[in-house]
Amino acid sequence: QVQLVESGGGLVQAGGSLRLSCAASGRTFIKYAMGWFRQAPGKEREFVAHIGSGGESTYYTDSVKGRFTISRDKDKNTVYLQMNSLKPEDTAVYYCAAGLVASDNHKVYPYWGQGTQVTVAS
Repeated sequence: QVQLVESGGGLVQAGGSLRLSCAASGRTFIKYAMGWFRQAPGKEREFVAHIGSGGESTYYTDSVKGRFTISRDKDKNTVYLQMNSLKPEDTAVYYCAAGLVASDNHKVYPYWGQGTQVTVAS
């Protein structure tokens, strides 16, 4: 079992930056690949980025490439999403997820955080 708690969301102007954190409980954090997803009102949950269990591989959806960076700190049991050059279309609730396989399919991940709101004002 893994419990996930996101933080770091908020209101930011277009072009600004935020860093989301996802703190994981449990000693098995290093076993899990981690993903970030987002969901805007009236839209389906959308893949943003994932990182392998060892942190050696990352993957991003096209719309955030070059702007977002996913990373993990095994000593702190935390995964991060650094978001730069934010756009109004990035506005959504952001969720982190843990699973045994890194994937852009949200159905693969059994463990989810509660989400954190990111709002980008134009």
